[in-house]
Amino acid sequence: MIYFDNSATTKPFKEVLDSFMKVSSEFFGNPSSLHGIGATAEKLLSQARMQIAGLLEVEAEEICFTSGGTESNNLALKGAAAAYRTRGNHLITTAVEHASVRESFNQLEKHGYKVTFLPVDTQGRVSPADIRDAMTDETILVSVMHVNNETGTIQPIEEIGQMLRAFPKVLFHVDGVQGAGKIPLNLKEAEVDMYSFSAHKFHGLKGSGGLYIKKGIRLEPLLSGGSQENLRRGGTENPAGAVAMAKALRISLEQRTERLDTMNEIRAKLMDGLDEMKGVAINTPLAGAAPHIINFSVPGIKAETFVHSLEEMGIYVSTTSACSSKKKTASRTLLAMGVDDELASSAVRISLSFENTLEEAKNVLLAIEKTVAKLGKVLK
Repeated sequence: MIYFDNSATTKPFKEVLDSFMKVSSEFFGNPSSLHGIGATAEKLLSQARMQIAGLLEVEAEEICFTSGGTESNNLALKGAAAAYRTRGNHLITTAVEHASVRESFNQLEKHGYKVTFLPVDTQGRVSPADIRDAMTDETILVSVMHVNNETGTIQPIEEIGQMLRAFPKVLFHVDGVQGAGKIPLNLKEAEVDMYSFSAHKFHGLKGSGGLYIKKGIRLEPLLSGGSQENLRRGGTENPAGAVAMAKALRISLEQRTERLDTMNEIRAKLMDGLDEMKGVAINTPLAGAAPHIINFSVPGIKAETFVHSLEEMGIYVSTTSACSSKKKTASRTLLAMGVDDELASSAVRISLSFENTLEEAKNVLLAIEKTVAKLGKVLK
């Protein structure tokens, strides 16, 4: 099996699974309980919070544990919109955000907020100047993803953050789900106020995630209940998931240091191979893109058919975002980049982890070439 669908989810590290099982079986207490078992669970939760904060170079109290990227995005956007509504009701984002961001803004529009969805260029990148020009006296929040989950395009987060310094009442949220553990981002230097991340994108477990919330930022909680997570998220905490996530992030960052050159070599091999194939169009930009995501189209062949054909050979890739892949519609992201409907409807995504090999990439290229030839003949 060759697994090239790591942007949908990653295989948990063995060490991560071991940590989760140990905490779940031996330190299973409720962190809010007063007895010793609860105190031990609370200590493990606090240690995980400190470890993740250290890896992200922020403070422990700025980390809020959630159930994953979708909840983190919803909490950041809806929580901030509600908490700062007295400042204004205008929100800014881009046309290529993940569904959890896009649909959050759609819901906020129904509650009287005004949302500007900014266009992107042919590389899928938003212009900081366009964000600045879209500002009004009512603007309270800007949300831009770090790495696009379909094309790998890296947004100019640092430049946007510096530009927003001239607008001190405007909060800056970054969806970092596809960048965390892979693409460096100094949250403090980039003037980021909120940053979403999800464990299962960097070899942690599904159901665990987090939101960095800069000290002093107020959010209305989505989940009312107890006083957990500094009153930002009610509900019994998940110490085992937090401990496992901290370990997954640490190992991923270590792998990045050790294996980034190999990943770049694999990406170059795949990009060159796809570029040489007749009937294949590459949608991922050549520059300014993350090393782990490649998006390409095979006009005339349905993406779903292509994916299943590769699966028959033991190769696993995907179409668009995993959250949208079953809708069988053209990629919103590619359409926003100016890609025509035929290409946007036949898009396929390869996404790597630091554990993939150059040999796997060579085998995948051969399988893609074989599949293009086979399905192309069927169409003719």
